[in-house]
Amino acid sequence: MSTVVVAIGLVLVLEGALYALFPEFMKRTAQQVTQTPADTLRYVGIVAAALGVGVVWFVRG
Repeated sequence: MSTVVVAIGLVLVLEGALYALFPEFMKRTAQQVTQTPADTLRYVGIVAAALGVGVVWFVRG
């Protein structure tokens, strides 16, 4: 369970750093997401989740 909490913390750190360092880029990106079809977002989300599982599996062995 502590691994999940650490992972959530790291996501928050990375996302917070992106908003702090590149606020205008993040605003443009958020605007583009609202204009992207739902099927495309779903596909990208599935691919990102699969890659994340692969990375964790590889690193944690």
